[in-house]
Amino acid sequence: LVSLLLIGIAAWGIGFGLISSFRVVGVVIAVGVFLFLIALVGLIGAVKHHQVLLFFYMIILLLVFIVQFSVSCACLALNKEQQSKLLEVGWSNTNSARADIERNLNCCGFRVFDLNETCFSDCYRSRQCQPCAPIIEEYSGMVLRFVGGIGLFFSFTEILGVWLTYRYRNQRDPRANPSAFL
Repeated sequence: LVSLLLIGIAAWGIGFGLISSFRVVGVVIAVGVFLFLIALVGLIGAVKHHQVLLFFYMIILLLVFIVQFSVSCACLALNKEQQSKLLEVGWSNTNSARADIERNLNCCGFRVFDLNETCFSDCYRSRQCQPCAPIIEEYSGMVLRFVGGIGLFFSFTEILGVWLTYRYRNQRDPRANPSAFL
């Protein structure tokens, strides 16, 4: 479910022109495909009652849980000052995201509007743009809380999946020979 959601959001962002960085979209789609393949391994392992596939699925799911839980906690733990520093580093290190932000939010520059810099928004023609930092900071806290909360929810469903896989993996296959050990 999460993998298909990631792939769908990436396609939606490209389709509506919200994201023009193919690197970002490529990473999101790659993560979605990876999660889909891992889910497929778990499904095949459960249907075939294959203990090696279930063990592989359980270990990979545990690693995904650790990464997702860490990222979710980091999203929820950032304060306003840390968010501002993170946004400023992101703004200064990328040009494609900067162009997308200026075009979509109709602002120019990060902290100050400079007439000598190039800007991709419509307000640049009238020379009455506001800086992008206040607009971005208004939404960043809300988005980080939303992403952190969703990430925590899915990370706890993943730990439930690890526990269920552990329990199911150690059960005897009902189709197997009754005299077989496992």
